[in-house]
Amino acid sequence: MTQLLDGKTAIIYGGGGGIGGGVARTFAGEGATVILAGRTRATLDAVANDVRSAGGSAEVAVVDALDEQAVDDHVQDVVSNTGRVDVSFNLIARGDVQGTPLVDMTADDLLRAVVNGLRSSFLTARAAARRMIEQGSGVILHLNSASGDGAMPGMGSTGPADAATESFMRYLAAEVGPHGVRVCGIWTAGVAETLSKEKLQGIGGENAPDPRTAADMIAGMAVLRRVPRLADVGEVATFLASDRAAGMTGTMTNVTCGLVLK
Repeated sequence: MTQLLDGKTAIIYGGGGGIGGGVARTFAGEGATVILAGRTRATLDAVANDVRSAGGSAEVAVVDALDEQAVDDHVQDVVSNTGRVDVSFNLIARGDVQGTPLVDMTADDLLRAVVNGLRSSFLTARAAARRMIEQGSGVILHLNSASGDGAMPGMGSTGPADAATESFMRYLAAEVGPHGVRVCGIWTAGVAETLSKEKLQGIGGENAPDPRTAADMIAGMAVLRRVPRLADVGEVATFLASDRAAGMTGTMTNVTCGLVLK
């Protein structure tokens, strides 16, 4: 049976993280050569070893997605080595802050996620889009929590950061579409395997709920009464990156298990 991403080259920024690693494993399982980019070699190597052990193809590159020259140089290296870039997916951590009322939040805490998210998305998408335009095809993916199109108390910097990146990506889709390049996104939140104590406290502070409590809270509000899993996100991302989604661009796909209904 033909694999969905057979012969494709996919760069995953934040490839050593929870969602990045999960997506990388799924992409590789569907035939893609995954290029794992991030700032921490140890976590990137761990994912690459998993991919190779399962029979997939993975390469590792230490790249800061906020460094314009580093991103451009890396994409050039990928093209020189593989001949093309078929998929680019930015999944780096933005430094979100939640659980603090906006009136009590510092400007730095509010703007960090907005600036990091928009800058890294712009730099990685621009570098990929330039190559994809030349080759006449490609898919640029992004992910957020769907908080940018609504208002929920306590979400802090996440809503503005989601909105900024999603708006940019829609504009990008309109500009690169005539060149055969698609731009799609995924909404998800509370992915089960990523709900670690360290991550939750990093976003919500010392008063953040423990992972089990957080998962139960999210599941209780979701229509499907469960939280998304890495497999759910990975499978949807694979579909969007594949030619089976050739008619989709400038749109978001909802993988929140019904936490968000839109």
